Amino acid sequence: MSDTSLASIQPAVWRILDANFDRAREGLRIIEEWCRFALNDAAMANECKQMRQELGLLHTSEIRAARDTARDVGTALSHPREEQRMGIEQLLQANLCRVQEALRVLEEYGKLYSPNMSGSCKQMRYRVYTLESNLLAYRRRQILAQARLYLVTSPDPDLLARVEAALQGGLTLVQYRDKQSNDTDRLAIAQAMCQLCHNYGALFILNDRVDLALAVDADGVHLGQQDVSIALARQILGSQRIVGRSTTNPEEMARALAEGADYIGVGPVYETPTKPGKSAAGLEYIHYAVKNATVPWFAIGGIDSTNIDDVLKAGAPAIAIVRAIMDADNPTHAVQYCLSILNRVPQVGGRG
Repeated sequence: MSDTSLASIQPAVWRILDANFDRAREGLRIIEEWCRFALNDAAMANECKQMRQELGLLHTSEIRAARDTARDVGTALSHPREEQRMGIEQLLQANLCRVQEALRVLEEYGKLYSPNMSGSCKQMRYRVYTLESNLLAYRRRQILAQARLYLVTSPDPDLLARVEAALQGGLTLVQYRDKQSNDTDRLAIAQAMCQLCHNYGALFILNDRVDLALAVDADGVHLGQQDVSIALARQILGSQRIVGRSTTNPEEMARALAEGADYIGVGPVYETPTKPGKSAAGLEYIHYAVKNATVPWFAIGGIDSTNIDDVLKAGAPAIAIVRAIMDADNPTHAVQYCLSILNRVPQVGGRG
């Protein structure tokens, strides 16, 4: 392109650069505020701040002078999805995407203005990708560490309605477990349940199926002793997602911890129809977990209102429940009841 042609498009290029510098810095500020005030994470907040300042230096007065808001036809454009955020996860994801897109525009149009500026924006885009992975991983592990009640679902004609009712009670961790449905139905339910959980700011974990967890963008997967290795699950899902493992004795616990499980199930504490033929591990295994578990763990197996006090007195910091919530007349009240009991007990014992 000739110098004359470049000169003719220069005002438009400057306006594009100006708009996208603003867009990138605004998005970074929104993410920075969450890292600072909600996560209390100085490193991630500082990374956002550093990138904002670097963009500010690149955003020259020459580029700013080209701004023409009055004639900008895009100021009136909007989309219904931009007018509402269904949860903090969606808000953060939307702004991460906004920053990434703006940096890509700066990188490409910057080649017409300053190759050095273009290169800086390209490198910053990769920094935002890293920030995205760290932010999502941090948020997931923070919710996991604070969770005291874990719902594991069982088949139900009104499954999604019952899960939503449980979420309305304050539940923050849900595992979709279904050994009966075909893959087509399981995928559809998993997609709907994942979105439902994220709407309430809860984590969604898929039982057994690493492939389906990846397909629906689940927060993680829960593996039994006969499922794929933790290493393979992490290779498929990436480091930012959660991988849990069921354990029934000290040997299985030691192996799960050595393999890098993010959390473990400890049980079954009592015999339960969801694990036919599996003998109860008993409260003795709870005592062992209190002393030896180094990651978040959940006592599981036959726990309900008649024995929850015994499980907590044995030292369990958190519990996983199936029937006591799924079969309850009112799942919302069942969750609230369990949480009221759990919150009376200090959170101690192997929470990582």
